[in-house]
Amino acid sequence: MMKRQGDLLIVRVNEIPPQAIQQKSHVLAEGESTGHVHQLDQEADVYEEKRVLYFRVNEKSKSVLTHPEHKPLTFEPGEYRVVRQREYEPHGWRYVHD
Repeated sequence: MMKRQGDLLIVRVNEIPPQAIQQKSHVLAEGESTGHVHQLDQEADVYEEKRVLYFRVNEKSKSVLTHPEHKPLTFEPGEYRVVRQREYEPHGWRYVHD
Protein backbone atom coordinates (compact mmCIF):
# COMPACT_ATOMS: atom_id res chain seq x y z
CA MET A 1 0.00 0.00 0.00
CA MET A 2 1.37 3.39 -1.02
CA LYS A 3 -0.09 6.89 -0.92
CA ARG A 4 1.40 10.16 -2.04
CA GLN A 5 0.85 13.71 -0.78
CA GLY A 6 3.02 16.30 -2.54
CA ASP A 7 6.67 15.38 -2.04
CA LEU A 8 5.88 12.60 0.46
CA LEU A 9 5.35 8.96 -0.40
CA ILE A 10 3.84 6.89 2.42
CA VAL A 11 4.49 3.13 2.33
CA ARG A 12 2.98 0.54 4.66
CA VAL A 13 5.63 -1.55 6.46
CA ASN A 14 5.53 -4.72 8.54
CA GLU A 15 7.11 -3.03 11.53
CA ILE A 16 8.82 0.12 12.72
CA PRO A 17 12.48 -0.50 13.63
CA PRO A 18 12.65 -1.26 17.37
CA GLN A 19 15.37 1.36 17.93
CA ALA A 20 13.20 4.15 16.44
CA ILE A 21 12.54 7.01 18.85
CA GLN A 22 9.04 8.38 19.35
CA GLN A 23 8.73 12.06 18.35
CA LYS A 24 6.63 14.71 20.06
CA SER A 25 5.74 16.43 16.78
CA HIS A 26 3.18 15.10 14.27
CA VAL A 27 4.75 17.10 11.41
CA LEU A 28 6.16 14.79 8.74
CA ALA A 29 7.66 17.53 6.54
CA GLU A 30 7.79 21.29 6.25
CA GLY A 31 7.33 22.92 2.86
CA GLU A 32 10.52 24.70 1.83
CA SER A 33 8.70 26.90 -0.69
CA THR A 34 5.49 27.75 1.17
CA GLY A 35 6.17 27.03 4.83
CA HIS A 36 3.11 24.74 4.96
CA VAL A 37 3.43 21.43 6.80
CA HIS A 38 2.38 17.85 6.19
CA GLN A 39 0.87 16.97 9.57
CA LEU A 40 -0.80 13.91 11.07
CA ASP A 41 -3.59 14.18 13.61
CA GLN A 42 -3.26 12.86 17.17
CA GLU A 43 -4.41 9.33 16.23
CA ALA A 44 -0.89 8.45 15.05
CA ASP A 45 2.45 8.16 16.82
CA VAL A 46 5.51 9.38 14.88
CA TYR A 47 8.95 7.75 15.19
CA GLU A 48 12.40 8.50 13.77
CA GLU A 49 15.32 6.20 13.14
CA LYS A 50 18.44 7.28 11.22
CA ARG A 51 16.67 10.40 9.84
CA VAL A 52 13.78 8.32 8.47
CA LEU A 53 10.27 8.95 9.79
CA TYR A 54 7.71 6.26 10.53
CA PHE A 55 4.26 6.40 12.05
CA ARG A 56 1.82 4.03 13.68
CA VAL A 57 -1.93 4.42 13.49
CA ASN A 58 -3.35 2.95 16.65
CA GLU A 59 -5.90 0.14 16.66
CA LYS A 60 -9.57 1.09 16.42
CA SER A 61 -8.78 4.49 14.91
CA LYS A 62 -7.85 6.17 11.66
CA SER A 63 -5.40 9.00 11.13
CA VAL A 64 -5.55 11.88 8.67
CA LEU A 65 -2.54 13.54 7.02
CA THR A 66 -3.25 17.15 6.04
CA HIS A 67 -1.54 19.87 4.01
CA PRO A 68 -3.21 23.12 2.87
CA GLU A 69 -2.41 22.50 -0.81
CA HIS A 70 -3.32 18.80 -1.01
CA LYS A 71 -6.29 16.53 -0.44
CA PRO A 72 -6.25 14.95 3.07
CA LEU A 73 -5.15 11.31 3.21
CA THR A 74 -6.69 8.82 5.64
CA PHE A 75 -4.68 5.90 7.05
CA GLU A 76 -6.04 2.70 8.59
CA PRO A 77 -4.43 1.10 11.67
CA GLY A 78 -0.92 -0.09 10.88
CA GLU A 79 2.68 1.02 10.53
CA TYR A 80 4.03 3.26 7.78
CA ARG A 81 7.31 4.69 6.48
CA VAL A 82 7.61 8.25 5.16
CA VAL A 83 9.72 8.60 2.01
CA ARG A 84 10.80 12.09 0.91
CA GLN A 85 10.76 12.23 -2.88
CA ARG A 86 14.04 13.19 -4.57
CA GLU A 87 14.96 14.41 -8.02
CA TYR A 88 18.20 14.56 -9.94
CA GLU A 89 19.75 17.82 -11.10
CA PRO A 90 23.23 18.41 -12.58
CA HIS A 91 24.83 18.86 -9.13
CA GLY A 92 23.35 15.64 -7.74
CA TRP A 93 20.22 14.45 -5.96
CA ARG A 94 18.00 16.81 -3.95
CA TYR A 95 14.70 16.49 -2.12
CA VAL A 96 11.64 17.65 -4.02
CA HIS A 97 10.36 21.01 -2.71
CA ASP A 98 6.64 21.18 -1.98
